[in-house]
Amino acid sequence: MTTSNNALTTQYDQDLAVHYHLDFERFTQHLVEVTLSFTADKSAPVLWLPAWIPGSYLMREFARNITAVQYHVVGKDERYRAQKLSKNEWQLPKITAGEKVEVRYEVYCYDLSVRTAYVDQTRLYGNFTSLALAIEGQEALPVAVTLSVPQAFYDAQAKGAEPVKIACGLKHRYLHTDHVHYYQLSAESYPELIDYPFEIAPQSEFDFIVQDNKHNTTVHHFYISGKHSANMGRLQQDVTQICQSYVSWLGDAPFSGEDYEGYTFMTYASGNDYGGLEHINSTSLVSPRSDLPSAQEPQEPSESYQRFLGLCSHEYFHAWWVKTVRPDVMMAVDLRREAYTPLLWVFEGFTSYIDDFMLQASGVINQQSYLKLLQNQINRYNQTPGRALQSVAESSFDAWINLYRADENTGNAGISYYNKGALVALCLDLTLMQQSGGKHRLFDVVKAFYEQAKAQGAAGNRIRIGMNNDNLEAVISQFMDNAIWQEFKARYVDGVEALPIYELLEANGIKITQDSRDNSLAWGISVTESAEGLQVTKVLRDSVAAEAGLSAKDVIVAIDGIKATKKQLQTVAESGLDSVSCHAFRRDELLSFEVSHQTQSGVSANPSLEKISLSLGDSGFEHWLTPDFIR
Repeated sequence: MTTSNNALTTQYDQDLAVHYHLDFERFTQHLVEVTLSFTADKSAPVLWLPAWIPGSYLMREFARNITAVQYHVVGKDERYRAQKLSKNEWQLPKITAGEKVEVRYEVYCYDLSVRTAYVDQTRLYGNFTSLALAIEGQEALPVAVTLSVPQAFYDAQAKGAEPVKIACGLKHRYLHTDHVHYYQLSAESYPELIDYPFEIAPQSEFDFIVQDNKHNTTVHHFYISGKHSANMGRLQQDVTQICQSYVSWLGDAPFSGEDYEGYTFMTYASGNDYGGLEHINSTSLVSPRSDLPSAQEPQEPSESYQRFLGLCSHEYFHAWWVKTVRPDVMMAVDLRREAYTPLLWVFEGFTSYIDDFMLQASGVINQQSYLKLLQNQINRYNQTPGRALQSVAESSFDAWINLYRADENTGNAGISYYNKGALVALCLDLTLMQQSGGKHRLFDVVKAFYEQAKAQGAAGNRIRIGMNNDNLEAVISQFMDNAIWQEFKARYVDGVEALPIYELLEANGIKITQDSRDNSLAWGISVTESAEGLQVTKVLRDSVAAEAGLSAKDVIVAIDGIKATKKQLQTVAESGLDSVSCHAFRRDELLSFEVSHQTQSGVSANPSLEKISLSLGDSGFEHWLTPDFIR
């Protein structure tokens, strides 16, 4: 269809109160020009931009990429500069209530992560939390969006590349003129809009169908952009199996109705980047292309491909467990300031346990592969000294200052609510099975919350329920004695007692053996080797290196008078010498250290790390690993 820009906007926007027009004409400069049109409901309206995006708990300060906010009354020539009120708020003092306003600004988009926006000649990607200014007091109004892509972007694509397509969970339509391609989207409100990222790029694609327990079908779309040679047939087979297993367990999906355009996986294949972010009917993923299945992918997926499947599984489950059942503070959240909750261990921890569990429960990986994934979680937990200092509830609360700002002291002082949360979920699952004689488990808790969300949610498919400690206790108490839950919570959630992982696994037919391979950490330090020497990345507290005064970021150049290498470090650590000289640069200053063979408390210069391997016993694991609700 060919139409003019003015006619397009009028035709599309006539019944909607707020319209955003995003122009990608300057894509080579990573710039998007945004025009916001609305009718002011009060004089001197205020515009604001989120400081963070749901699902990623750090103040990202998206407003730093916005420049030159200008505005005018529609039909009048005089232009004004918006007045800055704070880091992410602008006021339009020349506007009177009832006037039609047009605001223009540009956004710099060059962040490859799934949280912001990225624009160049290969892809146009964005989250509206980075791109769309909200109108204070008018956030609940319907929204229309037009994405305007110049023909030059299409012309810039390599010969033989996949065709340019849009991937987005919102329903959309496509129009074009001789020189511009338009993609039109609409949402019920601003909070609804920001839950739908989009990508316009050459993309590989396949669709598949998932069926719920009433035999209703939901289409799923899978897109991959970036350079890759993924085995799309194998990927389709495995992802279909995983998604069907979730819907078979939970009965249906919160995105299955007419309000939604099915479910969309958006994947960007890169060199080394990795991550994902959940949305109500889509997920945005970035993955190393080497993690995608190869043409010769073995029947049992490779470890790298398992990692990608685990990412898909993790973010897909979040549609139920974060986007539908969510922390109560996220029900009507103000994205200009932090929203604290002690329950991220429930949402990310349960998900980090269930995502890998469902890979084997669905039959995509075998049980021994699953146990290897689990043992990696356990070893990571055991090798994090901070587990004895910070509870998983405290870790949840401190996400805003810790998780996304990890430094050399993070592992010494705290624990990840992803890692420990996954193991708390494992222990809770096995405890529920133990206390109920095998009748109940963690999966029943999740499903009970989802059923409550459907019963209490708003009309249509916008179902939501907020979780707090009280209703978490009420639901768990449906499946085991409340006193047992209170003790479990006090010891392992609010407290820092060692998790009863080994006892519970052994009671469920799993063999645990100590793994002596590569299980020592010379001097208690982690290093990276280069031509300059050994760059210290981490120093364990109460290690011989810590007592000697070595610190993270030091570059060790000589050990015992010999050039510093990993081999020399290991040799000296194992030697038993009473004292060894060491020279290192701290910044540009050369320092000398004397490293003892043990600390004052008796810790060796070559301390062993707790490292285990898991394997299936002769029996007893079947009920845990092959749940009836999947089949």
